Amino acid sequence: MDTAATASLAQRRLHSVEAAATLIGIGRTATYDEIRLGRLRTVRCGRRRLVPTEWIDEYVELLKREAEAAA
Repeated sequence: MDTAATASLAQRRLHSVEAAATLIGIGRTATYDEIRLGRLRTVRCGRRRLVPTEWIDEYVELLKREAEAAA
């Protein structure tokens, strides 16, 4: 995904799982695994599963805390 498209995604409030994966920098399957494990929270809008921007930030903070604890 190019930089302009990534910047456009960053301005949205709700992201598809695929877009959230791109923003986080992990694959689609890994993102669904994190959702299944409850580490990345989502909301439902009809049949769609969406990830709010603040929950992406929350997930990144979780990863940072885990990295600090492992060091």
